[in-house]
Amino acid sequence: MLDRVPLIAGNWKMHKTLSEAVSFASALKGQLEEGGRGVEVAVCPPFTALAGVSEVLKESGINVGAQDVFWEEKGAFTGEISPPMLADLGCRYVIIGHSERRQYFGETDSAVNRKTRAALRWDLVPIVCVGETLSEREGGAALRVVERQLRGGLEGLLPHQAAGLVIAYEPVWAIGTGVNASPRDAQEMIAFIRRTVGEMYGGRAAESVRILYGGSVSPANAASILAEPDIDGALVGGASLDLASFLTIVDAAAVSQR
Repeated sequence: MLDRVPLIAGNWKMHKTLSEAVSFASALKGQLEEGGRGVEVAVCPPFTALAGVSEVLKESGINVGAQDVFWEEKGAFTGEISPPMLADLGCRYVIIGHSERRQYFGETDSAVNRKTRAALRWDLVPIVCVGETLSEREGGAALRVVERQLRGGLEGLLPHQAAGLVIAYEPVWAIGTGVNASPRDAQEMIAFIRRTVGEMYGGRAAESVRILYGGSVSPANAASILAEPDIDGALVGGASLDLASFLTIVDAAAVSQR
């Protein structure tokens, strides 16, 4: 099995003004510079704060990601942000296909695929989100839904591109609800995701791809979730907005690797 460096990524969603984001990034940088934890850390601010946060975190070892991207490089697409724009700001990651994008803005698996391929052309690392709703899980369709999202979202990639992805399993029923999937349920689904990537792109891609858990990750549950063998980190929502909570989750990821 290849070593996969754990990734803890904070998705700030529609939170933090520019000044708040810069202040938080400065404090996070100061804390993580006190000692390495053996964990990769990234923050994903709103578009309005990307430039400021990127400047603060430049050469800090903390990576910056965006929360969405459009698939065209330029053009008459009012309100959209292109891959080269994100690359120019110093972004390493971009979240694609988050359930809130699917639910509120009608994002499809086809759109996820176009965005993923566009991001890769600009050397951005997609964090591709998949996950089922409560009704789909209760109806026994969770595996089928996640497989459909994976195959649709990752269609047409090269094996080395799939190997370098980050996939985030976020059960929709757990996002922002305070109810997280049990460690066992999360492990079972993430192992299934890894097997599916293997079917699509081979064993090396399956061993290399990092798969995160997301959905009400908190300091209280992070250690038990991150201890599971196929879980390579977390995409953290609300808990990433509080410095102490976020650092506790980073520490939990570090302990899981010992």
